[in-house]
Amino acid sequence: MGSVNGWTSLQGKKPLFSFGVISDVQHADIPDGRSFLGVPRYYRHSIAVLQRAVKQWNHHGNLKFTVNLGDIVDGFCPKEHSLDTVSRVVNEFEKFNGPVYHMIGNHCLYNLPRSKLLPLLKIPSIDGCAYYDFSPTSEYRIVVLDGYDISAIGWPRDHPKTQQALKFLQDQNPNLDKNSPAGLAGIERRFLMFNGAVGEEQLRWLDSVLRDATNLKQKVVVCCHLPLDPGASSAEALLWNFDEVMALIHKYDCVKVCLAGHDHKGGHSIDSHGVHHKVFEAALECPPGTDAYGYIDVYDDRLSLFGTGKMENCDMHFNL
Repeated sequence: MGSVNGWTSLQGKKPLFSFGVISDVQHADIPDGRSFLGVPRYYRHSIAVLQRAVKQWNHHGNLKFTVNLGDIVDGFCPKEHSLDTVSRVVNEFEKFNGPVYHMIGNHCLYNLPRSKLLPLLKIPSIDGCAYYDFSPTSEYRIVVLDGYDISAIGWPRDHPKTQQALKFLQDQNPNLDKNSPAGLAGIERRFLMFNGAVGEEQLRWLDSVLRDATNLKQKVVVCCHLPLDPGASSAEALLWNFDEVMALIHKYDCVKVCLAGHDHKGGHSIDSHGVHHKVFEAALECPPGTDAYGYIDVYDDRLSLFGTGKMENCDMHFNL
């Protein structure tokens, strides 16, 4: 599948619809730094990546919406500037000529509580939860999961979900620093404080949504800031209960693709049930003059990602 500058469509076929994608902008007005693994991070430049993305999305002219896979502001952003920084990045997204669908990531929650964050991101919410779904066409449904539903960050300290998460971490991670995977092996290395889980109520909601989509003969794309498959991500970035979520998803044939962020290097896998898992490369880790964003053409039998810069093209073909 070829592309010219990453912005051409699949030859000879018209998609059912197309949408823009970007992840992990993590903007902050602070000097460049590095991740705990030593990977360079360009906090000020990342908003320029977003600005170029919005310009390209608008130039495309046929994108139905855009999805932001989370973490629009960085945890190192000075807290007295959190609200202004989130607002500034949201304002850049709103220059896109269409709806923008956000999901929350850990860095968002380091900066603002859910009560302030969700209204800014226009995320429909009941009791502070951030999961929802929508149907851009009758053939497809997009499901957005709240990967920090059970989390030690974002909820008030005395909230039952915070307490549940802290107890879970105490049981699963022996380290004093709950963001350290030291001594944890394999996929157990996901039991870190900067990750989270999908709670029981959200699982029941997801089950009902997938049942409804099946009855309507809709194909489903699941979006979550945290990756759902070890083949597409490092173990340290996975959703705590990715296995439980995927067991539920695999009960149905309707889910064709899962999209995620969080693991900045990006990745792609096809799981044992033929579901594609695509993790997007981070806008934050683009040196000046480079980019990481794209758009996806959606067909009856595939999603075709056309990436710009560090975001790689990916043709996600599935069985009908």
